[in-house]
Amino acid sequence: MGELHLNIAKWHIENIEKIAIEYYTPKIPYRETITRQAKAMYRHKKQSGGSGQFGEVHMLIQPYTENMVNQTEFPIRGTEMHDLPWGGKLVFNNCIVGGSIDARFMPAILKGIMEKIEEGPLTGSYARDIVVNVYDGKMHPVDSNELAFKLAGRNAFKDAFKNAGPKILEPIYDVEVMVPADRMGDIMTDLQGRRAVIMGMDSEGHYQIVKAKVPLAEMNRYSTALSSLTSGSGSYSLSFAEYSMVPGDVQTALLKAYEEQESEEE
Repeated sequence: MGELHLNIAKWHIENIEKIAIEYYTPKIPYRETITRQAKAMYRHKKQSGGSGQFGEVHMLIQPYTENMVNQTEFPIRGTEMHDLPWGGKLVFNNCIVGGSIDARFMPAILKGIMEKIEEGPLTGSYARDIVVNVYDGKMHPVDSNELAFKLAGRNAFKDAFKNAGPKILEPIYDVEVMVPADRMGDIMTDLQGRRAVIMGMDSEGHYQIVKAKVPLAEMNRYSTALSSLTSGSGSYSLSFAEYSMVPGDVQTALLKAYEEQESEEE
């Protein structure tokens, strides 16, 4: 719905139901991924009285692409491929040789990784399209347990992710705008200001149709802007197209905003 529908609903709730309403900018479903491989290790060690906790994990992470061949330098003993609910994949390779980590702890390591993928290290958004190779580690005959390896796997993944050229992905939408021919210039200027990529143009009677790919983050309040530019005679439709990496300046702004949000919550 457009802003007019929302404003009518807001007025009704505030004036008839006497309930205060506050608007927030819609949250954009960003995703996080990596662009190069990186290694990391993490040792979780905790001693408090009786039995403690000990687990050490070494991993190599790589970007995942469709039909990719095995690029890891380590022999793979077992592979699990997970289709993530939010799109993309996680490939988990067990590259342990010599029993440095017992096979019974591998599910715990995977669980720790999945926890961090659900809350990406950059902005807390879902991460996707990553290959994780666990190739070494250490155990303790008494203190090693599933919790210790879950925490070691989670933190090793977090450290590796930050060193693997992390990037934020944003949703891109296919947008079609139908406007009177004499308003084309204003519409094109507005779309370019929204980081749109013009894909083509068509005509239908006295109207022109502009086809473009536009980041969802730039489409907030577009119905109001379009109505203003065309005196109410323009219309548009949009549908999801793909995820694409955000430009460097946009990523910097998103990281800064997330850091400020985290500091406020603390």
